Amino acid sequence: MRLANLDGRLVLAVDGTAHDVEKASAGRFGPSPQSVYEQWDEFRRWAATAPLEDAVPFEPERLRSPVPAPGQIIAVGLNYHEHVDEAGVTAPEGLPPVFTKFPSSITGPYSSVELPDGNVDWEAELAVVIGRTAFRIGEDQAWDHVAGLTVAQDLSERILQMSGPAPQFGLGKSYPGFSPLGPWVVTLDEFDDVNDLTLTCTVNDEVVQRASTRELIFPIPTLIARLSAVIPLNAGDVILTGTPGGVGLCRTPPRFLAAGDTVVTTIEGIGRIRQRMVAAPGKEAA
Repeated sequence: MRLANLDGRLVLAVDGTAHDVEKASAGRFGPSPQSVYEQWDEFRRWAATAPLEDAVPFEPERLRSPVPAPGQIIAVGLNYHEHVDEAGVTAPEGLPPVFTKFPSSITGPYSSVELPDGNVDWEAELAVVIGRTAFRIGEDQAWDHVAGLTVAQDLSERILQMSGPAPQFGLGKSYPGFSPLGPWVVTLDEFDDVNDLTLTCTVNDEVVQRASTRELIFPIPTLIARLSAVIPLNAGDVILTGTPGGVGLCRTPPRFLAAGDTVVTTIEGIGRIRQRMVAAPGKEAA
């Protein structure tokens, strides 16, 4: 099952067509793409036998974020050995670095991102969407609390991120448009192997990142268990699971995004998102 946000309404996406959930359920579920996660178990039972008759073709550019207003965006750092190595740091033990991104940074799968001053970098990531509140649960229970998976980009302005007596990860990664999600949330039953998904990022058609989620230092069940030992993970929350090697900051010389660049992030079994970088008003494109 693929849950999408089409022009602000919750739909089920099937073979290039959309089925409006509010209409198909006769009002049992509302049009909000975010609120469905608070009714996840009931929704899954309905969707298993839902009457999907009124298919409407749609253009992908009409899709918005399938999780438009999560209560929490929890981001994980240093979760691939290749990225740990290129950053020149020690692999984390116990719990990886964790920071938050502000929900106002969320945008849809096909968007233009206005570049702020500074050095903007790419970070392709698999995102986990919570479907049931998880608090103090074990790894063996973790997948039962997941609604599905989606594609994310953790765009990062490196100067602000690294500034001050303590790093400003949350602010440096939360400019408007810096958290694109999509194109939809895919439920776990759709994957042949949910623990082994190929993730790719290109900049202007050049592959800059490629890895498999089997390479995660802390797999998804471990992340959920260890995060939920401290905080409740609520329905509709999003976890960004970390980026593999290949970010611009760690290249020689460093490489950053410029106006006119196009970033495409693809995850096997889910799909792709595309962001075009644009100059801020009053500034010329590079």
